[in-house]
Amino acid sequence: MSMMEEPDVVIIGAGAAGTGAARTLAKAGLKTLVLEALDRKGGRAWTKTAAGSVVDLGCGWLHSGDRNPWTRIAGEIAIAVDRRPSAWGGQFRDLGFTPSERDGAHIAFERWTDRVSATPPLSDIAADALDPADGWTSYLQALSGYISGDELEHISCKDYAAYNEASTDFNWRVATGYGALVSAAIPAEATVRLSTPVEAIGLDGGRVEIKTSVGIVRADAVIVTISTNILAGDTIRWPSVLDAWREAAARLPLGANEKLFLEIIGSAPFEDETHLIGDPRDASTGSYYIRPFGQPVIECFLGGAGARGVAERGHEAAFARATDQLAHLFGSNIRRNLRPLIASDWTRTASIGGAYSHALPGHSNARLTLARSYDERVFFAGEATHSTDFSTAHGALQSGERAAHEVIAALQLKP
Repeated sequence: MSMMEEPDVVIIGAGAAGTGAARTLAKAGLKTLVLEALDRKGGRAWTKTAAGSVVDLGCGWLHSGDRNPWTRIAGEIAIAVDRRPSAWGGQFRDLGFTPSERDGAHIAFERWTDRVSATPPLSDIAADALDPADGWTSYLQALSGYISGDELEHISCKDYAAYNEASTDFNWRVATGYGALVSAAIPAEATVRLSTPVEAIGLDGGRVEIKTSVGIVRADAVIVTISTNILAGDTIRWPSVLDAWREAAARLPLGANEKLFLEIIGSAPFEDETHLIGDPRDASTGSYYIRPFGQPVIECFLGGAGARGVAERGHEAAFARATDQLAHLFGSNIRRNLRPLIASDWTRTASIGGAYSHALPGHSNARLTLARSYDERVFFAGEATHSTDFSTAHGALQSGERAAHEVIAALQLKP
């Protein structure tokens, strides 16, 4: 990268939001440069092939698939979307979670959801809507970990209710990987520089100055799509005029979510497209999706305390715990059929620092603050700026499109 490189717009981040922005700017004919700290495109959408199986280490489901714009984009670039119902909510062979227990747990979740939406506590703390008499607090905490990446004590009722009201029950997949879809969608017209972390943003002159590890770029506008944890942190030096945006980002932290994939070896009692919860009485339990697309793997999804444990104790301990949970349900003999394959490490990824955004109690309006632009030169995108579809790749995509349209309008007004 030369010191003289001066595109119309710089996008910081080549994830779903950056892709949405780049696609919109390309259609407008603007010269766009995308800077990405990682050595790959996709951000928190990352498809890998391990031992012949295609796995998504980040987002894997097209939530609200019937209205998800990634469904349309997949069709445009000839990538098939699998619309079969998910096995979520099922418990394979009722192991460790009987039908009557599941009924009780689901009723407790529905009642909690109704309270959050219809009669939320004045504190706006989702945990304050719990009814300990239901007897399923640990189960609801586990679900909160999967959905929001954190415990209910740290979740805004208003924020959660907005997401829940907007979402649909259609959760679809891409056999070739959600991450592969996101990476394939970035337009050829945009120049993408990988392994190029941004170090500082300058606003002293008329143009925006972006200092990177390999040089300085100047542009008429910049779209910031980095995670809220990075925006609120000190990895990048920001001008003080952006303090309000950084404070808003701190109120919209990333939760913790990780995935472990176990390879199935030999003949084992695992059936295609089945699911179970490891221990519904344990808030840190894994959620196990067995043989997705018939592949010989088990995906262990962890949220909240379970995911933080991966960062604290390491992958070896996490794989051992997941194997223990499965052996408890299927019998100790299945240990010989399971082998650690691959795992995510989002919490310790320096340029990301977590999974997806949730609003702290009392701060759901921080999303509106974060979505505002500054001086028609600095624009913000990312799932955290979306008022209802935060924590999703389609919310990120739409936020990038929104920011790009704002840039186009602002540049049209400039002489």
